[in-house]
Amino acid sequence: MRTLVWYRGKDLRIADHAPLRAALNASNKSGGDVVPVFVLDDHFFRPEAARRIPFRIQFLLESIASLAANLEHLGSRLILVYGRSVEQIPKLVKRWKVDRVVGQSWAAPIGCERDRQIGKSLEDLGVPFELFNTETLCPPGTLRTGAGDPFSVFTAFARAFERNIRVEPPLAAPRALPRVPDDIDSHGVALPSLESLGLTHNPQVLEGGERSARARLKIWLARDAKDYDELRNRMDLPGTSRLSADLKFGTLSVRTVWHAVERRLRELSPDALRVYQNELLWREVAHSTLYDRPALLKKTFRHDWQDFPWRKHDGDWRAWVEGKTGYPVVDAAARELINTGFVHNRARMIAASFLAKHLLIDFRRGEQHYLDLLTDGDWANNDAGWQWSAGCGCDAQPWFRIFNPVRQGEKFDPDGTYVRRWVPELSAMPPKYIHAPWSAPAAVLASAGVRLGDNYPRCIVDHDAARRRFLETAKKHLG
Repeated sequence: MRTLVWYRGKDLRIADHAPLRAALNASNKSGGDVVPVFVLDDHFFRPEAARRIPFRIQFLLESIASLAANLEHLGSRLILVYGRSVEQIPKLVKRWKVDRVVGQSWAAPIGCERDRQIGKSLEDLGVPFELFNTETLCPPGTLRTGAGDPFSVFTAFARAFERNIRVEPPLAAPRALPRVPDDIDSHGVALPSLESLGLTHNPQVLEGGERSARARLKIWLARDAKDYDELRNRMDLPGTSRLSADLKFGTLSVRTVWHAVERRLRELSPDALRVYQNELLWREVAHSTLYDRPALLKKTFRHDWQDFPWRKHDGDWRAWVEGKTGYPVVDAAARELINTGFVHNRARMIAASFLAKHLLIDFRRGEQHYLDLLTDGDWANNDAGWQWSAGCGCDAQPWFRIFNPVRQGEKFDPDGTYVRRWVPELSAMPPKYIHAPWSAPAAVLASAGVRLGDNYPRCIVDHDAARRRFLETAKKHLG
């Protein structure tokens, strides 16, 4: 039995990897081969495509390199091939006389369609194609309402999850793997470098790879996890786990995180455990919702939001992207994204609300911008977050709720630490005025070296006027 283990970019690990374990079990029974493969798909690895998603590519390359090293340590090898997966996987199956292909399923439409095409090609070859639902805690589409419909309310989904789903413990990493045969080894290519893709290394991007992911989890559990329920919204403090990119690329499995957090916090901090596991369940909702409604990447969840009269204003759009809106916390979020490939979740919500509601600019533009630059950019999570913030998504915040960026900053960045880090023009402003520098007396501005309209912009919109404009527009459209 020769099994091709198809690594697919969202499962870059050896621990708790069900397809790898299944291939190894078959090998132990029959003495067959285990062939780990990663396809450097043109969709991501063409230089022009890679340059569009620079931080994801950096994390991805490091994670692939880490995976290759871990497999080699176990006696195997990761075979890299260039091309389109829908073409390369069937070719490799024929060339290497593969008996079975295994991999982790994807919930996103691009993955489902790819799997459909490859499944058809392998069926024509008489080769089984087995997918394991380990991207999420339970297979998307598993949980349904009493009427048999997908859930549209988080609390109902969470209750159904608690009643019906037992999160299986993670699988241990193999201690050894069979050697890849020589007839296969000769067809591999080298992993591209950042430089070959026209990119330079950014030291502010999290380091990719399974070992780094496990170190992040261990440090967070030991230090800040017990206070997660209190710290998670504080933009100025390191209170979040920073595991979103690891879950996106699968350098950690979600059930590994689920059980590790449960072990650590069950007795130590039940409130923090409940809040963190709810965040993992929001991830479940996002993936399940996109799986059931693949058109969401093009359409709003709420049908009455179709054809919403968004403004097209390039000047306001550029100010939001570049962090020059005049609202410090919004600008800090924009610059954190541009520089690090990450945005604190509270800052994401504030920035998204500002774009859609203060500026009345189509949230889809912001969604694509974030997907391009976020290291943890994931179709399901990103779309769910943006539609929630705009008010048109699954169990979204009410559309008439409009974040006040000044109040949000004062509440979740009380001393202005987050703003000072990313908007250095305001670094000398006292906490009282840092979230609303236009309200400071002239002497305070002068002492801080802030010249509104010169070295820091004036507000591009007035909060109260922007709020009225959005509410009037939304009421008219939504009836």
